Amino acid sequence: VQLQASGGGLVQPGGSLRLSCTVSGTIFSILPLGWYRQTLGKQRELVAAITRGGNTNYVDSVEGRFTISRDNAKNTVYLQMNSLKPEDTAVYYCVAARDKYTDVIVHTDYWGQGTLVTVSS
Repeated sequence: VQLQASGGGLVQPGGSLRLSCTVSGTIFSILPLGWYRQTLGKQRELVAAITRGGNTNYVDSVEGRFTISRDNAKNTVYLQMNSLKPEDTAVYYCVAARDKYTDVIVHTDYWGQGTLVTVSS
């Protein structure tokens, strides 16, 4: 299973970015998916998760600003990030779990390579 993330970059505070992650090597539609982020010196943090049924969960710090979604026809999961803040600066990783799990909140099997998001003026 391979996960290929893209869409990171430099954005000003208050701006928006959309991250994309294409998954290959498995049946995409049955996988729980999510996005983690990590800043230097800190633990990785699960930012958003989506089940195969489309149920979503977010960490409190991004609730109302970030939206995770999936397009099963394109084997792609997205993270729409609005009202970005400097503290959102991190490397963002898309993740997936095997279909025996319902959610990446409890278990993660596969990681993408990471894409850097920098929020700065």
